Amino acid sequence: MYQYIDQNYENVDFTHKDLRFGELTRCTFHRCRFNGASLEEITTTACRFVECDFRGAQLNASIHTESAFMNCTFHEANLFVSKFNECKMTGSDFSKAQLDGATLHQGDWSYTNLRQTQLSKQNLRGIRFLEADLSGSNLEKADLRNADLTRAQLSKAKLQGADLRGAVVDGIDFRSIEVKGVRMDAVQAIVFLRSFGAKID
Repeated sequence: MYQYIDQNYENVDFTHKDLRFGELTRCTFHRCRFNGASLEEITTTACRFVECDFRGAQLNASIHTESAFMNCTFHEANLFVSKFNECKMTGSDFSKAQLDGATLHQGDWSYTNLRQTQLSKQNLRGIRFLEADLSGSNLEKADLRNADLTRAQLSKAKLQGADLRGAVVDGIDFRSIEVKGVRMDAVQAIVFLRSFGAKID
């Protein structure tokens, strides 16, 4: 096990490196490459990863607390049973990433690409998904209460049994979503009806 505290890295290539079981605290990584790296069970606390490449990286069982992953690429990364506690993930791409069993607690996931991800039965309360792409994602029985879904893309997403009460749903095209079994409050019901052209007095 290793510990890095208050370290800064820029344009460093960690491709295929064995970085398992590390503890990173207040470290900054800018445009670093972690392609195919072994990062299983690492913990990050208050770290910043900006425009970093995690394509094909192994991040199984990693734990991240109040860290930021901004405009990072996680294409085909393995994030099985990873945990993100109050993290800022804005602009990051999770296309074809393995997110089964991952825990997302609070945080900002705005502008992320989460297409076709497995998020069923997840507690996603209060998370910010502003303009996130959740097209084709499985959100069945997910708890999305008080989440910010403003202008999120939910085309062909599975929402059966999801709880949207208190969530911000402005700008969502409900015409492309199957809402059977979705729990809504009165405000959301009005937004839903307006998306189908209804006039509400």
